[in-house]
Amino acid sequence: MTPAYSAGSLVTARGREWVVLPESESDMLVLRPLGGSDDDIAAVFPTFEDVKCAQFAAPTPDDLGDQRAAGLLRSALRIGFRSGAGPFRALAGIAVEPRAYQLVPLLMALRQKTVRLLISDDVGIGKTVEAGLIASELLAQGEAKGLAVLCSPALAEQWQAELRTKFGIDAELVLSSTVSRLERGLDLGQSIFDRYPNVVVSTDFIKSPRHRDDFVRHCPDLVIVDEAHTCVAADDAAGSGGRASQNQLRYELLRRVAEKADTHLLLVTATPHSGKESAFRNLLGLVKPELAAVDLDSKRGRELLAQHFVQRKRADIRQYLTKEDGLSDDSLAEKTAFPTDRYFKDETYKLSPAYRALLDDAIAYASDRVEAAGVKGKREARIAWWSAIALLRSLVSSPRAASQTLTTRSATAVAASAEEADRLGAPLTSDSADSDTLEGLDVAPGAETDDAGARLAALAERAAGLEGTEHDLKLKALIKHLKALLADGYNPIVFCRYIPTAEYVAEALQGKGGIKATVAAVTGTLSPQQRIERIERLAEEAGESLAARRVLVASDCLSEGVNLQHHFDAVVHYDLAWNPTRHDQREGRVDRYGQKRDEVRVITLYGADNGIDGKVLEVLIKKYRQIRKDLGISVSVPDETSAGVTDAIVEWLLMRGREGQQEGLFAVDDLVDAKAAELEKDWNSAAERETASRSRFAQRSIHPQDVAREVAAIRDALGSAGEIRTFVRDSLNALGAVLRDSGDGDFTAEVSGVPAGLRDALAPVVGGDAVETGRPIPFRADPAVGRGEAALVRTDPVVGALAGHVLNAALDTLAEGSRPARRCGVVTTDAVSVRTTLLLVRYRFHLTLPSRSEKDKEIVAEDARLLAFQGAPKNAVWLPDGEALALLGAQATLNTDVHFGERTMTRILGQLPDVQGYLESHGEQLAADLDASHRRVREATGEIVRGLRVRAQQPADVLGAYVYLPATTSTGEGA
Repeated sequence: MTPAYSAGSLVTARGREWVVLPESESDMLVLRPLGGSDDDIAAVFPTFEDVKCAQFAAPTPDDLGDQRAAGLLRSALRIGFRSGAGPFRALAGIAVEPRAYQLVPLLMALRQKTVRLLISDDVGIGKTVEAGLIASELLAQGEAKGLAVLCSPALAEQWQAELRTKFGIDAELVLSSTVSRLERGLDLGQSIFDRYPNVVVSTDFIKSPRHRDDFVRHCPDLVIVDEAHTCVAADDAAGSGGRASQNQLRYELLRRVAEKADTHLLLVTATPHSGKESAFRNLLGLVKPELAAVDLDSKRGRELLAQHFVQRKRADIRQYLTKEDGLSDDSLAEKTAFPTDRYFKDETYKLSPAYRALLDDAIAYASDRVEAAGVKGKREARIAWWSAIALLRSLVSSPRAASQTLTTRSATAVAASAEEADRLGAPLTSDSADSDTLEGLDVAPGAETDDAGARLAALAERAAGLEGTEHDLKLKALIKHLKALLADGYNPIVFCRYIPTAEYVAEALQGKGGIKATVAAVTGTLSPQQRIERIERLAEEAGESLAARRVLVASDCLSEGVNLQHHFDAVVHYDLAWNPTRHDQREGRVDRYGQKRDEVRVITLYGADNGIDGKVLEVLIKKYRQIRKDLGISVSVPDETSAGVTDAIVEWLLMRGREGQQEGLFAVDDLVDAKAAELEKDWNSAAERETASRSRFAQRSIHPQDVAREVAAIRDALGSAGEIRTFVRDSLNALGAVLRDSGDGDFTAEVSGVPAGLRDALAPVVGGDAVETGRPIPFRADPAVGRGEAALVRTDPVVGALAGHVLNAALDTLAEGSRPARRCGVVTTDAVSVRTTLLLVRYRFHLTLPSRSEKDKEIVAEDARLLAFQGAPKNAVWLPDGEALALLGAQATLNTDVHFGERTMTRILGQLPDVQGYLESHGEQLAADLDASHRRVREATGEIVRGLRVRAQQPADVLGAYVYLPATTSTGEGA
């Protein structure tokens, strides 16, 4: 008869030891290797295979290690944990160590039955990580079976990479370019969203009625919406044309998704307000319909909002978990290294005589066209207006952009109405803050219409002849300022409005009279993945030396979503955007968490005499900066008000180009001033509302004390990035690898000399050539590594293989080669004054976790603890946890005689049964603490704590025992 094995018990099968999992039946055991991960779970049939009860072997006194043995064994054991016993099931298995403040949205989410959150932290704080933490936790708990990320197609591949490299979530891309391939693999009647549980979906692709209906019917039970502000429109925007109608389509999609009561919904945006209260209310209504109308000034309204809305600026979390946050001390204090400021410098240039003449002639032409079209009808007037703006903006940008615009047919020429002309012309010539995607908007706009070919061709020929620093003094000024930045050690990004300008600038910088740096251009001509590859190639070609310099020339296809702070630290605005939010987006690519420079430099080039730049800079850009400096946050100005100013500037410029219109010029000059005054009034009003909003809606549902408790528990159970780095370096050194530092905490390891077992484990991960030929393996702090590289995170396969080898070698006294970790040790040190014994104890816990959506989940989890006592085991004086941990850093002061050490160890091991009662009571206390922790995290929703149970499996495993002797004790005597 097959014996029954209870969940959590140890068995021996297939030559190794296993933990029995709750899913086991009498005729089939579901087993996880002792110290292994969920990836190693196996099913064993006792009727056909030899399965026996196992007892964990005690340490042997003749297998002594040095002072590092205990720390290495503990780290190897903890790295192997993929599912801790604490309330956060996913943290042990992700490749990112979240900042403490990033746990706040996760804590908010776990207090809700169906998760509905609007995450609106400022640019660069890490909203993607916050959303990923929630997603990985819901998936790990079984509360979600799959997820869909809705985002711009330009950001889809970045989202896919973030989910894969940081959270271990493999997601399929659902884009207009991939859907045909995906549909070919479907069964009859099957939806893409049934076949692929995790997807990253283009919002623009899925919003059409055909695809929308399929998504709503079959979407995963967790939906994340990036740049969620583009998915709602203000109530008064229903008839305002293209952008509003596109937003309305997206809103209809999300409204229908939100109507599914059991769908988890995360809305992510740094700009939830965008100047329109009704748009903000519509966004909140997606999270919870009641929020669309509730009085947010009332206590009830604020309390309701606090459950679903988190919005913090950098100043709120730069220093976190400190005494100022109400904590008793700064032991858990966390400093997040954001750049402290942006250094702005506005640099001017003047047009050369030839360029001045070309611009004057172009203005005169555009002015004539607009005036003539005005008498033909509204449609013709709007076509001429947008063509004039296209011509002026491209001329101010560069000779090449001007030449291309002058020879390209205007997109508005095919418009059948004035409204269609506005819909076609505005995206290509304005810089809307609410633009949901920047794809295709960096092409040079056309200005040619049916009857203007010859005149424009002549202007285009003149423009083409002005390329180069002799006539293009803007380019000459750029080279001068880039040389200064490079000399100061900066690596800048040069942002241009149009593709031809970016290509022209990159060519000039690499040519004669250019700069001494590696240069590359990235524009909308490349796919999103090709852009990332080109940036990585630029960084690789420039090299990792501190003296290496690189310059990236880019269009605004890179001004949103792409993180560039690791390679660049300065921004040059070669072309002024007509909406200052675009400047903030550009600067935000480098001014974000992870930027090593304390000060990001920003240079804005503007023409002193082209009639446009000076007014845009004064009225829009500088005002925006001042508000950001005063409030510490960015405040968007409504697009309509901003467009009113730029339209007035263009009208003023065109009026100036007409002869005999001096009186009208004064009138238009007054109009510019009036529009600027209106803008300032609206902007100040928006700033006041934003300030009040930040105060009213500050994140108060999760207190710092709540976060501090969980952070302490996580660090206690899983360790930190610093522990992983120390473990990898010390283990590889002890195993015979050759390590070389490569800067910024990274290093390389040549592993051809390590034991054969480790080489075999590493070969499939880093390649056989690295193992056999000695090609160095790079170890990097950044979790996004390429093939053949290793990340210094607990979930990296190389780190896992190393930890597995160190742990197995410690448990197997007959293992070949060096064994850096041992289960016993005797150290003589001045770190103790009396004999102190340190125990490394592995506990197993049975957890019954209530589920929101299915039956309770039964799991077995492991935890490793350090316990230390002074004196003999029978009369043990137990030390606080902090003092036990400190023993790992104790240094040997004197050598310990081997025979004396073995005798001491034999005596201690023989007396360990005397501490068994304490180990059991400590296990029960840990179980009670875990129970309380799970309840704290879920406390706001009573129905998901009923049935929660945590029980310790007895007896615990004594994995290691280490004796520390005071240096004053003679190593030749008994202790």
